[in-house]
Amino acid sequence: MFAPVVVLTRRLMGTPKFNKVRGQAIALHSKVITNFCNRVGISSKERQAFIRMARDHGKTLGLLA
Repeated sequence: MFAPVVVLTRRLMGTPKFNKVRGQAIALHSKVITNFCNRVGISSKERQAFIRMARDHGKTLGLLA
């Protein structure tokens, strides 16, 4: 779904800069999930399951193209 946009953005930015920005976005998203889980009282094991689910959904949507 988003794969064409991701591929085009990678070409425009260049792979090294794209990978850096992508890594920062993934780290930020993981922090948001961690903060949410801490606030709600979800265990670290369940938090890891949420992070894996987010990764899998990203693959499905083409964000990890």
